[in-house]
Amino acid sequence: MTAPADTPRVLDRFPHPEPPRGPYRRVLPVFLPFAGCPQRCIFCDQAAQTGTPPEPLETIHARLAETLAALPDSGGPIRELAFYGGTFTALPAPWPQRFLELAQPHLAAGRITRVRCSTRPDALAAPLLAELKGLGLSLVELGVQSFDDSALPESRRGYDGAAARKGCESVREAGLGLGVQLMPGMPGQSVQAFHKDIAIAAGLRPELARLYPCLVLAGTPLAGAWQAGIYAPWALDATVDALAQALPVLWGAGVRVARIGLVEQEGLEILAGPRHPALGQMIRARALQRHVAQLLGERPLSAPRPDVLLLPLYLKGEALGQRNDLAAGYAELGLTVAFWEEGDFAFAQSALAGRHWSH
Repeated sequence: MTAPADTPRVLDRFPHPEPPRGPYRRVLPVFLPFAGCPQRCIFCDQAAQTGTPPEPLETIHARLAETLAALPDSGGPIRELAFYGGTFTALPAPWPQRFLELAQPHLAAGRITRVRCSTRPDALAAPLLAELKGLGLSLVELGVQSFDDSALPESRRGYDGAAARKGCESVREAGLGLGVQLMPGMPGQSVQAFHKDIAIAAGLRPELARLYPCLVLAGTPLAGAWQAGIYAPWALDATVDALAQALPVLWGAGVRVARIGLVEQEGLEILAGPRHPALGQMIRARALQRHVAQLLGERPLSAPRPDVLLLPLYLKGEALGQRNDLAAGYAELGLTVAFWEEGDFAFAQSALAGRHWSH
């Protein structure tokens, strides 16, 4: 059956390019600001970023023990224990082991289902990783920030690109899940170097990635460099464009982007840099439009060209961007964007096309 000439051609069952998320887990965060860190990076203020001042590890351990003991035995949400901030694998011995041993009975009882930690790529001795995995650690997020040998020393990271790649490989070799954190726009990094970082990260195929555009935080050495005119952060539009190009590369490698942009906590004073309350949505929206344009460009010339992009309603904000500012871009592609309620795809398609017809 063919469609009348004036019947909209629906780009049906459009698949979002981002890999599907796993089961929802409520994260039980444990913040360790600056704990175990061998040095302070030029852009970093973990206490302000997490809203948690540094505390003795014994205090954090005791509070975590109380929190875990109060978890319900069953029937509650799936929980994941996450150690954020600091350098977990560089905590003075035996603190990494003590924290994981505290979690072990709760893992066995199902009160928590997974444990993750954040650390540096140069603090990953193979015997330690094997020991921590045996104690219940499942995923390691590496604050790589960049693989670029020009940018890393300017931010006082203390390792080079080869060490960053080796750290990622060490996590995989240990049989642990890998997360990679990158910081576009950090001192000394060009847009071209950032895209190379994305290509390297995609090739490593981590379970997840986080992208934190570099911001100038009050009280950091970077603030002094900015005030002296030595450092200039990326502009907001340039950041959105660069990350919108990066997301499809990660998605195409099966990498889920778990976070874009820093969570702004009370007491976090941002002096400059690419910030926006809907930064992640803006970037995802533009990345999605780029993906649609690529799909249309790859269609054979003989194939009927769709003129309606039919998406589930929950993607409305992401598809059209802030204040529908991407609608004109879809119009330039020859597409009208329409939305359907979950479960009503066939009805929505029929309402648009006048009959069930797809390209």
